[in-house]
Amino acid sequence: MKVILLERVGRHGHIGDEVTVKDGYARNFLLPQQKALRATEANRKRFEKERTNIEQRNTERREAAAGIASGLNGHTVVMIRQAGETGQLYGSVSSRDVAEALVADGFSVARSQVDLADPIKTVGVHAVQLHLHAEVLVSVNVNVARSEDEAARQSKGEDLTVQTFDDEAAEQFAAGRNEAGADEATEGGEA
Repeated sequence: MKVILLERVGRHGHIGDEVTVKDGYARNFLLPQQKALRATEANRKRFEKERTNIEQRNTERREAAAGIASGLNGHTVVMIRQAGETGQLYGSVSSRDVAEALVADGFSVARSQVDLADPIKTVGVHAVQLHLHAEVLVSVNVNVARSEDEAARQSKGEDLTVQTFDDEAAEQFAAGRNEAGADEATEGGEA
């Protein structure tokens, strides 16, 4: 289906471009969201008549998104979740969770603006992209942790998914392993 774009749409084009897209994409997304018009002669005339208004409205939306982006870029959101010893979450963190956390922090972000391909399923600090406008992209950090203390340690750069031992505990652990191995060898020889 041929459509006239009323705003920039991903890889398809910019305002005023006449592009061919799949029928379902046009009927189910572009036309209901008022991102495009069917490419008919009447709509071409209507678009040319309203072109300056459409471009001005797009500029206003872009500037509003840029204003939100200036305070949001690099912002860190802490999410407390239950997880196992290996750092695997019992649930997951979805785009809805990220959007709700940002709204709770005072930002105006919709769930559809959070670009999260797959849900977050491990503890750690994850970079998440936000598409506030077709031309405005920002990144926020999502700090997923088991507790506030763990979140603070992760924000300082500590990796909590790797278990660490101090040197003395590691030596005792290794010595215990060697003694256990020696005991098993002597028991096997006596039998």
